[in-house]
Amino acid sequence: MTAPAIVLDGVSKRFGHTTAVDTLSLQVPECAIYGFIGPNGSGKTTTLRMIMNILLPDTGTIEVFGDRSTGVARDRVGYLPEERGLYKQMPVRRLLAYYGELKGGKRADVEREADWWLERLGLPGVADKKIQALSKGMSQKVQFIATVVSRPSLVILDEPFSGLDPVNRDVLRDAVLELKRRGTTIVFSTHDMAMAEMMCDRIFMIFRGRKVLDGSLDEIQSTYGHDAVQVRVQGGAEVLRGIEGVEAVEDHGNAQQVRLSCDPQVFLARLAARTPVQRFEITRPSLHDIFVEIARPSPEEDRHDAEEA
Repeated sequence: MTAPAIVLDGVSKRFGHTTAVDTLSLQVPECAIYGFIGPNGSGKTTTLRMIMNILLPDTGTIEVFGDRSTGVARDRVGYLPEERGLYKQMPVRRLLAYYGELKGGKRADVEREADWWLERLGLPGVADKKIQALSKGMSQKVQFIATVVSRPSLVILDEPFSGLDPVNRDVLRDAVLELKRRGTTIVFSTHDMAMAEMMCDRIFMIFRGRKVLDGSLDEIQSTYGHDAVQVRVQGGAEVLRGIEGVEAVEDHGNAQQVRLSCDPQVFLARLAARTPVQRFEITRPSLHDIFVEIARPSPEEDRHDAEEA
């Protein structure tokens, strides 16, 4: 078994009296897509910045490719921060060559790689244009290329799909999958649960600075999920309320997602005795459902927030 690309062991980070990351331990396998999810303010970006050595942990250790130093291993890492920023007066080709050479790439190799990615991402005519002349979507693609042009072994992407239209989201998604085919390890944070479900080999969730999920989607759904069914019934969501064994009903209009505390077949018998059933499907909880269940404030927290306001 190959060594993990990243190892965090008991890592904590505080800002004043606020603990942003609390005794976090995790391992990111090589050549995988590893998703970071969590609500705003949960510690995702702080964790990524500690991996990049932009921030130092207060306690614990971080290894990247077996190295705890700030040297050679970091030269094998490409980082796309959530806060985008490029030198606006520089032409695209010159900027990409600059970023590639900063990571130790040879000029000819970097230019060849830059041209390949410009073509791959649908930007063949912008090489000599200045950054300030590009649209937002084009600029985000160029920043992605700047992150990967040196062919890093590990790529860390902080909210890479944020602000992109559906077409450009698909283009960037395909680019990330291309990196994986090359054997690159990819870590990315996202609020798009559907994207994380489709793309990630493993998913990690941080909540209030602590790890609450870490595994494949199948493992997470098996260990964290509840029995749930999707139904379409005469009378809609209202007819479902009050049936014994129903814990929660999520109304989607023409269909309802029902979380159960009883056997689904028992629920079906109770439901059929009440109303005609047009559709009944046992489902596994989506990552979105699991995320919301963990991150949704409790009634006590809602009351406290209202009192504070």
